[in-house]
Amino acid sequence: MLRIVIIIAGCLSLALGVIGIFIPVLPTTPFLLLASYLFLKSSMRLRNWLMNHKYLGSYIQNFQIHKAIPLKVKISSVALLWVTILTSAFLFVDKTWLRLILIGIAIAVSLHILSYKTLKKE
Repeated sequence: MLRIVIIIAGCLSLALGVIGIFIPVLPTTPFLLLASYLFLKSSMRLRNWLMNHKYLGSYIQNFQIHKAIPLKVKISSVALLWVTILTSAFLFVDKTWLRLILIGIAIAVSLHILSYKTLKKE
């Protein structure tokens, strides 16, 4: 029963990580790393599938091995973050204090993403 709960938690974490690719405020890397860990503890088949996935596998491996993010991913993440936050702040929010909070979140997330080393191509 515990194994099934861990697999479900891994699938949920994976889903949140994938959603985080498209929603900049939701972190992608921590959820993908958590999914990898949970699958390691519950299902080697799922972990192998995740680690060998065409898109997500290299993303996880690069981060686990190098603790770095490719330049292209950094640029696209920060750009999408700012487009989304600014669009939300100025088209859908009418309170100045809420706009400032959204911009503060964007600054903090940008600094977090940019704080990681840039993965150099090998």
